[in-house]
Amino acid sequence: MPTWLSQIGRIRAPIPAALYWTVAAATFVIPAAIWWLASSSGYVDRLFLPSPADVAKQAVVLAENGRLWSDIGWSVFRVFAGFTLAAIVAIPIGILMGTYHIADAIFEPFTDFVRYMPAAAFIPLIMLYVGIGETAKILMIFIGTYFQLVLLVAAVARTVPIDVINVAYTLGASRRQVLTNVVVPASLPGLVENLRITLGWAWTYVIVAELIAAQQGLGFRIMEAQRFLKTDTIFLYIAIIGLLGLASDQIMRRISSKTMPWAETFDR
Repeated sequence: MPTWLSQIGRIRAPIPAALYWTVAAATFVIPAAIWWLASSSGYVDRLFLPSPADVAKQAVVLAENGRLWSDIGWSVFRVFAGFTLAAIVAIPIGILMGTYHIADAIFEPFTDFVRYMPAAAFIPLIMLYVGIGETAKILMIFIGTYFQLVLLVAAVARTVPIDVINVAYTLGASRRQVLTNVVVPASLPGLVENLRITLGWAWTYVIVAELIAAQQGLGFRIMEAQRFLKTDTIFLYIAIIGLLGLASDQIMRRISSKTMPWAETFDR
């Protein structure tokens, strides 16, 4: 029996990179094949299930007239603006919450209260307070990601061993030095992992954000296509959101592995 075959069932045991990527590719190829067979069989009306070829043709049409690139650009801008704003606010507050009990008492109860509220419920208030421009769309994505991210950051900061903190104090470190030289570096691997997770949430909220009087964007185009029963466009834009999310996730994963090689990760 090959060594890699015996490794498959072992917890966190590495497997060959070729096997990993072959299996990963199969998870895309198999659903695409099932989709093609279902759409070409004739049992499902093309109106409800366009073929991959129909979707590809629509992609070419939208790319040639420039609409596709404009929609991608606007959605990417909105997602990363809202996500960046959420990260800038959530990271320092989350680290303080995970380090100091008084900060936890100040922020966590209110955060727990707000995070159970549907983000879409804030749309009327957002429109009332900041209007219907880009600020409203960015704020919608911020609300959808901040309250989850800040709790994840706090949870990571709490995992820093108290023994490590006490050793730093014993060696003469000040409170500020312990925070900046011990807690923050020790939290970085988990923090980046949480940023990856919440970036995925930001991409899901772009649909909600672009309900606010948008005229361009992937989410807006999906809703417009639904009104005119353009299911090929709906399939295309959903796939594009998934591909953009996957690409951004892989970029963050690579940044993490290159900048923090000491972090424990699965071998790929």
